[in-house]
Amino acid sequence: MSNTFQTQSDFNTNFGKEMTSAISVYEQRKKSGMKDNSLATYDFIFISNTEQKLKSLGDFLSENYNYKIKSIIQHKDYYEMVGDSTEFPVDEDNLLYWALDLYCKGYEFDCNLEGYGAMADPYNQTFPDTDAKQYDQYFDLAMEAYDRRNLGLAFIHFSTALKINPADPDAWYSRAIVREELHTWKSARRDYDKAIELAPDFADAIVNRAANKDETGEYADAIEDYTAAIELEPQNPMAYFNRGNSRFNLNDKKRACEDWHRAKDLGAEYAQVKIDKWCNNAIEN
Repeated sequence: MSNTFQTQSDFNTNFGKEMTSAISVYEQRKKSGMKDNSLATYDFIFISNTEQKLKSLGDFLSENYNYKIKSIIQHKDYYEMVGDSTEFPVDEDNLLYWALDLYCKGYEFDCNLEGYGAMADPYNQTFPDTDAKQYDQYFDLAMEAYDRRNLGLAFIHFSTALKINPADPDAWYSRAIVREELHTWKSARRDYDKAIELAPDFADAIVNRAANKDETGEYADAIEDYTAAIELEPQNPMAYFNRGNSRFNLNDKKRACEDWHRAKDLGAEYAQVKIDKWCNNAIEN
């Protein structure tokens, strides 16, 4: 069922505004004397046109984010839900991705993130433990948050892990995936670049970066990455399938069909759809 309160058009139109708002909230916090990475708990407000939508969102946030939902109140033309987040270290990126995650989750439940804020006491600041021994813990917490679809907290924990050990390509790769799922593809590309710089044979990162390039219309560059991944993993069906898509986007149907057939031979049954639609005698022509 399509959204009736926050439509796809609303979501797309206001996404950039949500990013700008998060940066503004961060700057006000900074001006108050709060240092980067000091811990804070944010309250938040969602609105929607039915109580049930807010209740469903609240149940999800309670069960998967461990957030406290305090109230759902009916107003004349809408319903309003107020809650509290768990504590997290705040810097510009952390607050941005925490807010973008809530904005996206609101859309999933046809609700709108209306606002958020936190008390700031510059004379009583606490910070997370970033001792080198804590790296594995933060990485594991990030993976646990990701599995619960808590993308904001996953981003925050991956970032904390990277502050401890910026030389781990797995953390850069994992954070890139979170960035992509929160619709910030340029930032994701930079994280994929860093992962590949640290581990030039990281085939999964190369495939994902290629898909990122394909999404932005950089088909020739995407093909170059897919080819590099295939050289590393000649039996990778996804690399062949996706390279076929990029070649098709460049009107190279013959080689696209060759790649889709190869992907099918390697077990990618989903390639058959492309083959049936586009590959009638394409390889012979």
